[in-house]
Amino acid sequence: MATAAVAPASQTIQDRPAAPIRSETSRKHRPSVVGPESGPEPPFPIPLSGPVQHGFGRGGKDLGCPTANLPDESLLHMSEITQTGVYYGYARVYPPEGADKPLSEQDAKVLPMVMSLGWNPFYKNERLTAEVHIMHDFASDFYGYYLKALVLGYIRPELDYISREALIVDIEMDKRVALNSVTRPAYEKFQDDPFFQS
Repeated sequence: MATAAVAPASQTIQDRPAAPIRSETSRKHRPSVVGPESGPEPPFPIPLSGPVQHGFGRGGKDLGCPTANLPDESLLHMSEITQTGVYYGYARVYPPEGADKPLSEQDAKVLPMVMSLGWNPFYKNERLTAEVHIMHDFASDFYGYYLKALVLGYIRPELDYISREALIVDIEMDKRVALNSVTRPAYEKFQDDPFFQS
């Protein structure tokens, strides 16, 4: 994977190049699994962490893919060593001290995730964001809880779309590719990584 640096979050929407538009031809040739069979290669794994922020409210409502947004400052390291696009790995949610809504045993596990790092050109975002979709049905939302994500690989570049339906089709495929990729033995072992234990 190329490791061209993405533009810093302070860059304006006018300064960055337009994302390519997804075509039907390129969709047909997408692989169902990505990343070397032997496990993550540099710059992966990349740790990310921070309190879950309120995002734009469109992931779950508009796209059927609820996401946890990380604060801008948690993205700096990753944005300096990777490119915008879709990534996969594992994530875990931690309740704040004294939380009135404790997590269930299932909700507190290290779980597969797929993540978008970019400007979301379909929605014309004006700043760089990281939106993490944890592949699990949580009992309730967890705004203000702490999220740790270990990014293990790259799925595809950031794209623009001619319709919301086309975007949803790619999101669903991203989820399948992420699950196929992260559940291989060389990647599954990262569920027990010390990063998630502290």
